[in-house]
Amino acid sequence: MKSLKNNPILILLLTCFAIYFVNLDALYVNIMEARNFITAREMLQNNNWLLPTLNGESRYQKPPLPIWFTAISALIFGLKSLFALRLPAALAALLLIFTSYKLLSYLTENRKYALISSLILATSFYIVYAGRNGQWDIFSHAFMLGCIYYIYRLFKTREKKNQYAILAALFFGLSFMSKGPVSVYILLFPFLVSFILVYKLENKKSLIKPLLLFLLISTLLSSWWYVYVYFTDPLELTRITQIETLNWQNHNVRTFYYYWNFFVQSGVWSIMAFIGLLYPYLKNKVSNKKAYLFTLLWTLFSLILLSLTPEKKSRYLLPVLIPLAFNTGFYLEYIITQFRTIKNKVETIPVYLNFGLIGGIGLIFPIAGYFYLKDSFYGNWIWFILLSICTFFISIFIFKYLLKKNIQMVFYLTIVYIISIIFFGLPIVKKLAVNPDFNRISKLISWETNTNNKTYEFSDLTPELIWDYGKPMKILTLEESIIFPTENSFGVLIRDNQKQRFLDIFKDYSLKKITRFDMNPREKGSSQYRSRLCRDLYLVSKK
Repeated sequence: MKSLKNNPILILLLTCFAIYFVNLDALYVNIMEARNFITAREMLQNNNWLLPTLNGESRYQKPPLPIWFTAISALIFGLKSLFALRLPAALAALLLIFTSYKLLSYLTENRKYALISSLILATSFYIVYAGRNGQWDIFSHAFMLGCIYYIYRLFKTREKKNQYAILAALFFGLSFMSKGPVSVYILLFPFLVSFILVYKLENKKSLIKPLLLFLLISTLLSSWWYVYVYFTDPLELTRITQIETLNWQNHNVRTFYYYWNFFVQSGVWSIMAFIGLLYPYLKNKVSNKKAYLFTLLWTLFSLILLSLTPEKKSRYLLPVLIPLAFNTGFYLEYIITQFRTIKNKVETIPVYLNFGLIGGIGLIFPIAGYFYLKDSFYGNWIWFILLSICTFFISIFIFKYLLKKNIQMVFYLTIVYIISIIFFGLPIVKKLAVNPDFNRISKLISWETNTNNKTYEFSDLTPELIWDYGKPMKILTLEESIIFPTENSFGVLIRDNQKQRFLDIFKDYSLKKITRFDMNPREKGSSQYRSRLCRDLYLVSKK
């Protein structure tokens, strides 16, 4: 135990393994994952690694680096392994956490603070979600933090400047090849502004050549794929770029203050994160006032730049949570070291409230969970019992050490609390009562083989369905035009809201409903039920 306490790297490694690699296949594939997994599958099936496709159509909206990682993992472990498909994202999260520890260790020369902040980052809600999900955001921001780390070393050291410039450029290129300029705008640029405002730039002349080297290499690494696509498929690239530009300006447009409650995305650290933003209160209490101001400015500048973009979604807050965790770490370090000596009782309220809520939920979960889930398990209670035991006893110890004002133990118990949910809570998802009408669209393959019919999608692409189907499916509706298959008979999948249109268009054909596919994990009437995951299969025959 003592060796673990004195080994922050081991603590981080064990924490990250427990949070990002355990039960990685527990949740159903979501819409964003399905798009990415389809692209990786088609990359392998077509052996085309430079011109990615989605359902047989060009997909140039984002660079392909994460798709390559996913495809390679699937090539090794199999396309049907959800663990394999999500593994690269988990590894990217691991890179993010360890890079944060290295960066903060150099920034503050305080390993305790660096560990606390990295653990906060590792357990922040949306970081956990992104690291366990086959989406591309975590890659872009993990690589960009690596770029920031080497830029920091470039700024602060007198030796190896060219080496640090090359490494920074490498990570910059990896980030850009993951999701374009997103992380440059929301993570790197705010870092540079904040760093220059707080720390200034020393020996500016010695930075000129390394920075020019950085710009040259990073530009080459970031642009080569776009150049290749431009010369290989210019018309399609132009069309997709125009569509993406319009979507960015017109889809999910929100008000400037849409992200006002951004700190809640840190999950269990929400109250702590909010208090950490109160500069007048904390500035004279933190262990490193200058570094605290730097992380605060970095967080706020990231938030402001993100708020200026027209399109807004909660998941876009992911990069803001990185400096927010660093900033929150200063407050946690303060209450861990000074809580016993705080005389102003008002200061202790947020601490008791934050950890008291966590402990309270753990205490009432066994009873509340039983009444909420009792009709869902059908006798299979093992995971619920294990989760209830863990959260109940962890919560008792949280309250015990909270009363003793030992916040360090409370902090670590909160980490264990989160890990117990990953270990024992996620399997409950699989054990809950599923949709009684659940019918996989992959069964369509057998019907096609037995009847010698090809199947078409009538109206639009639903990624989860195409992923389960296993291969591309042609869509008959192209904007206002309709494609009529040449076969004498064929199958057509119809979404509920398109059924009348389908019946009108194919009124001169013989139509026979074969079955209904429903890929919803939850039954109809549930708040999680999505009509887009349902299709009726019709056999269409020429008269």
